Amino acid sequence: MASQFLIPSANATSGGRDAVYVATVPLKAAAGPPQLMMSMAYSLNLKNLEHFMVLIKPSSPARPEVIVFDFQPVNLESIEAALSILSGKLIPVMQRTLKKVPRQRCWMVGSCKGNNAMEMAIEFNNSWETHLKVGFHDCRHYTNALVQHLTGEIQIVERLRRS
Repeated sequence: MASQFLIPSANATSGGRDAVYVATVPLKAAAGPPQLMMSMAYSLNLKNLEHFMVLIKPSSPARPEVIVFDFQPVNLESIEAALSILSGKLIPVMQRTLKKVPRQRCWMVGSCKGNNAMEMAIEFNNSWETHLKVGFHDCRHYTNALVQHLTGEIQIVERLRRS
């Protein structure tokens, strides 16, 4: 499946099953404690600071929206979020919808091995440990684990970074 990593999301197809994508956005920080944390990360020479998330595009035309599963604090600009990140407290797995799959920084990684990716993702999220520990248990680890649960693909974040 390595060739699929280079296929832009707009050209990908899922073969009649729910399609699974990985998308990235650059990490940003608001002024104050979140910005201080980003500065510390840069000073520690942490490269490729990106936020990863999993997108599911249902194969059913009755459900045209794309579902995004995202492991990050709800309000990144709050002091509570900064403290949660620093202390490894529980944070939720956010779920939201998009009208379509993004055209940039988004790759189809496979088709869901089950009949309903949304149900599988919710089942996975019910057992996912939500203590955020940046660098040890964060969006990269969540993305790798959820993609493996949905498609069987392993270490997808590392494979996408190499491509």
